[in-house]
Amino acid sequence: MTLSVIIPALNEADNIGQLVRDLQTCGHNQLADILVVDGGSTDNTVEQARQAGARVVLSPQTGRANQMNYGAELTSGEILYFVHADVRVHPDFVQDIRQSVAQGNDAGCYRFRFASSHPLLRLNSYGTRFSGLMSRGGDQTLFITRTLFNRLAGFRERYVIMEDFDMIARIRAVARFCIIPKDVIVSARKYKANSWLRVQLANLTAFGLFFMNVSPVRIAQTYRRMLK
Repeated sequence: MTLSVIIPALNEADNIGQLVRDLQTCGHNQLADILVVDGGSTDNTVEQARQAGARVVLSPQTGRANQMNYGAELTSGEILYFVHADVRVHPDFVQDIRQSVAQGNDAGCYRFRFASSHPLLRLNSYGTRFSGLMSRGGDQTLFITRTLFNRLAGFRERYVIMEDFDMIARIRAVARFCIIPKDVIVSARKYKANSWLRVQLANLTAFGLFFMNVSPVRIAQTYRRMLK
């Protein structure tokens, strides 16, 4: 099955070039697309992505859910692989994803570990081994067959935050979801800019509001007020 990589990006000049190069190296010319969907960056994200070899488009609407849906429309792969710009993919991702889909999993993700040796971040990373929704997140990357993606009508664009959790919950209601027992590498920049405790409190607050069906706009406003 063909595989398209879709990267929503906003002001990711420091990360996007390395990610695209990693995808090319690990993809072994087996990828249908590497598409960066820019959300209006004011740095040189677009230039860095193009120089690294990605196709780049400007999303007509801002917000990660909008960017990812737009990217899905413009790619051709039978499997869509959504990757955040500050993540380093696993070298075996093409083989892993194809094998998982062949085994009957219509969607899935990786575990993750942070690009930091801080013991509390290592504890967070360990939590991604478990199957609960609170152990998931877009930083773990997400693969999904185009058939299932279309069946679910893509990401719900009203989710200006936590669009990935909403998507995974909907996937699990109708299909098999696999957690590949390997790690992608996730930036620890949010924790460095704040603190472990501050980020944990913000995350728990967002989850609580999400499960209470609070407006995504209000969740986003609350979350951003809690972090630098």
